[in-house]
Amino acid sequence: MIRHIVLVKFRAEVTEDAIAAIFADLAAIRAKLPGVLDIRAGRSESPEQIERGYLHGFTVDFTDWAALAAYQDHPDHRRVGAALVAAATGGIDGILVFDLAC
Repeated sequence: MIRHIVLVKFRAEVTEDAIAAIFADLAAIRAKLPGVLDIRAGRSESPEQIERGYLHGFTVDFTDWAALAAYQDHPDHRRVGAALVAAATGGIDGILVFDLAC
């Protein structure tokens, strides 16, 4: 399994409703792509409070690297990715991505 982890620093003017809409759009991808096991998204609830501005994030679990590649090439992923970049502080600089083989 591959866990795709994405942390986002959203611009201050981006509302929680707008963030929820982006995450709902992301969640809809699961039904369209085989190999996507789970998608979870939300705001940090860490008691440590050391998010360093990355207050929102999501994970996508894939069966394998091929499923992750299919997700990256999918037009819905590109559309959601563009929305994330547009809403993030500094564009792509406000997004961290980490892929973990489990």
